[in-house]
Order: sequence, then C-alpha cells, then structure tokens
Amino acid sequence: MNSKKGFTVLELIIVAIFASLLLILFFVQKSNIDAMERDEDRKTAINAMYYAIEEGFYKEHGYYPDTISEDNIKVIDPALWTDPTGINLGTGGSSYSYEAANCKEGKCKEYTLKATLEKEDDYIKHNRN
Repeated sequence: MNSKKGFTVLELIIVAIFASLLLILFFVQKSNIDAMERDEDRKTAINAMYYAIEEGFYKEHGYYPDTISEDNIKVIDPALWTDPTGINLGTGGSSYSYEAANCKEGKCKEYTLKATLEKEDDYIKHNRN
C-alpha cells in the first residue's frame, strides 16, 4: 500500500480561510473596544470639567464663565482639556465643546458641555443652577 502523510491543498485552503476570518473578527472587535475606551475617556473629561465648573468656579464667582480653559478652570488635570485625538477644547475639530448662554459682560447663567462620542449618542451636561 502506498500511504502519503500530509495535508491536501483543500485542507490548507480551508485552514487559511478560517484563520483569516478569525483575524478579521479580532481586528474589528479591537477597533470597537478602542473606540469605546476613547468614549469613556471623553465622558471622564466632561464630568471633570462639569464638576470643576459647578463646585469650583460657580461657587466662587456666582456665575458661569463665557469660555473655559486651563486659565480659568485650574482644578482639573490639564491633560483633560485635550480630547483623545489630541485636539484641545475650543479648537476646531475637537470632540469637546462648551457653549455658554444667557451671558452679560462675560457672566453667564447657563452652559452646555458636550462630547461627541464614536459609539454612542453625544454626552451632554447642562448647568445645574
């Protein structure tokens, strides 16, 4: 009897296709997980800004600022002003935005903080007072 050991070409092709599908699935899931992590970073930054404005700036001054930055909100980590893509709040293309409303001479009664998320709806915080 003539017996040959090894794999057929068809078996090798099936294994290669299966391995390729697993790699594609892995990279798609990794991309989704990375995007969800960036979204969580954005939410953390917006929450830090929100509490710094409410518990710090508003309690001290009795009004909200017309703009926010490291200069007037000094109690949070400066790295939080930069979104996960490396763009600072207030700069075009940033996923963070601060919109003051009902302002007079730089003193505002309302504001909205927003982060544009990749995998969820926008994350929005409004003034509480």
